[in-house]
Amino acid sequence: MAEQHGQGSYPSGQQGGYGGGYGGYSEPYGAKPRNGMAVAALVLGVLALLTCWIFLGLPLALVGLVLGIVAMRRAKRGLATNRGTAIAAVAVNAVALLASAVFTAIWIAAGAAFWNNGGADLTDCLREAGNDQAAVQACNDEYNDTLQDQLGS
Repeated sequence: MAEQHGQGSYPSGQQGGYGGGYGGYSEPYGAKPRNGMAVAALVLGVLALLTCWIFLGLPLALVGLVLGIVAMRRAKRGLATNRGTAIAAVAVNAVALLASAVFTAIWIAAGAAFWNNGGADLTDCLREAGNDQAAVQACNDEYNDTLQDQLGS
């Protein structure tokens, strides 16, 4: 029994496969636009905001900002349907980037202040003290006295 490809036990002469009539799968307007990039950028922006006080927020915000900008351009060209999400992602990542930059500057300034006000001496003293709690306390007391002398209290 010879049967032609695409024909057989389908009702009313309908051919098998996709898009062959009412029962087949077809997308009349082409493939669906991809929306994942804007969502990923928004998730990165939220994570960057949550971690902006540590150094992890800065790279997350940078990557999220780039993804958000690319997602906005895709939406503008009609390749994605979530322009609003992309705009929100760019805004959140820009705020996270700014906050991360501010916190990075604060950490750098705090580190510089620590090292310029006897921090190196304290670190050396603590290293030499090891696990001796009395020596560790003496190091801390000496550092506090140095700070009080420098601040004039």
